[in-house]
Amino acid sequence: MTVAGVVNFTLRGISRTICEIDDTELNRIPTEGPLILAGNHVNFLDAPILLSHLQPRRVVPLAKVETWHNPFIGMLFSQWESIPIRRGEADMGAFREALRVLKEGKILVIAPEGTRSGDGRLQKGQPGIVPLAIRSGAPILPIASFGSEVFWHNIKGFSRTPFTMRVGRPFRLKYDGVLPSRDEREMMTTEIMYQIAALLPAKYRGYYSDMENATQKYLEFSLE
Repeated sequence: MTVAGVVNFTLRGISRTICEIDDTELNRIPTEGPLILAGNHVNFLDAPILLSHLQPRRVVPLAKVETWHNPFIGMLFSQWESIPIRRGEADMGAFREALRVLKEGKILVIAPEGTRSGDGRLQKGQPGIVPLAIRSGAPILPIASFGSEVFWHNIKGFSRTPFTMRVGRPFRLKYDGVLPSRDEREMMTTEIMYQIAALLPAKYRGYYSDMENATQKYLEFSLE
């Protein structure tokens, strides 16, 4: 078994000891082909649980550069061949690496919120996912997790934390060959985020709570 295999096996064991994990919908994730997996980001549990449970698929997450400031956490993300990204700027190096990953037929994991919510409620999505999806042509698959926001409270009481993962429908962004304007990129991002929100119980939808505002103008679902 490879080092990465040992890491994932260990993390699955630990996570299933401290959490009650519902991963039944992960079987909806394609077993081959490039894919952008777009999900919410609650806290430190998200990545280890999701990435270790997606094996043996070839999965590569985008992670903030600051992740490597912690040697242990940095080691974990290096085992997953994570792409470090500088937040708050156009990181073209990370963009090119993400395109390479998709060209190789791997899963690229992105949290469009850009940072942890802490309380599990969705924050406003950032539009960086849009040019990546358009340039690569890869489908986007929304995924959402919830329950981990109460982890620290539960662990103090020696209780396991429910951790539920839900998977949506794959889609591509409609693109007519003309680069979308800033407003169009914002709308595309909003539509992507509403697909994530639809997978969450109402109390976790946060910025995207009003599902009546959800549109699908730029989404093409004819992939199934």
